[in-house]
Amino acid sequence: MSKIKSYFLRQGLTRVKVDEYLAQNFYTAGYAGVQIVQSGLGTRVHIFAERPALVIGRRGATIRKLQAVLEKVFGLEGVQVTVSQPDNMELNARVQAFRIARALEMGYHFRRVAMATMRRIMEAGAVGVEIVISGKLSRERARFEKLQAGKVIKTGNVVDVYTDRAIAYAKLPLGIIGVEVRIIRPEAARPDILLRPDSEAAAIAAQLSEEAPEGQGEQRVKEIIEGGEEGGEVQAKS
Repeated sequence: MSKIKSYFLRQGLTRVKVDEYLAQNFYTAGYAGVQIVQSGLGTRVHIFAERPALVIGRRGATIRKLQAVLEKVFGLEGVQVTVSQPDNMELNARVQAFRIARALEMGYHFRRVAMATMRRIMEAGAVGVEIVISGKLSRERARFEKLQAGKVIKTGNVVDVYTDRAIAYAKLPLGIIGVEVRIIRPEAARPDILLRPDSEAAAIAAQLSEEAPEGQGEQRVKEIIEGGEEGGEVQAKS
């Protein structure tokens, strides 16, 4: 294995380990993600959290302990930690998954919590959202509940580019409850392609046939439909 490939594999593995450590230790702070940037001056670790104050701690005590852990346990050099809230918490799947898990641990009914969460996410502009809650929800036998709103895309490039997905766990007396949140971000939205009624499409075709030179009407209609020229575009809605 080349040195370059080995270097990037180590960097990726370190990032995953740091991410898991932060998710476990700052669960109550609404941990949302981390960015790790290494340079000749040291390593900048930027943490996103719903409640940054819980990550910083009183007079910065928690963040100083975290810097020591990142250097000693994970081998990062010259660590500088900064904390901020994510730009739009309602569209951050990890924040929402942790919120649901904390609400379940506080005793709220899972369906009520999930419906309220979906409503907030859709009001924030999401194209779609799916929440799956699994475990011993109301009886001894484990099951799962799946709730959806909007358009949830699960195949194609859109999933990799525009989908945010996260999993959290809630500890309840009956056992562990799993929470999966999948959010299709607003960037995935596309303008609707409208379907013209058959009568309107027929009228357009008849008009084009009359305007075209004799014997070329059908060919003209075909060219416009295939080429999508202005004035004769017949649109379809998928």
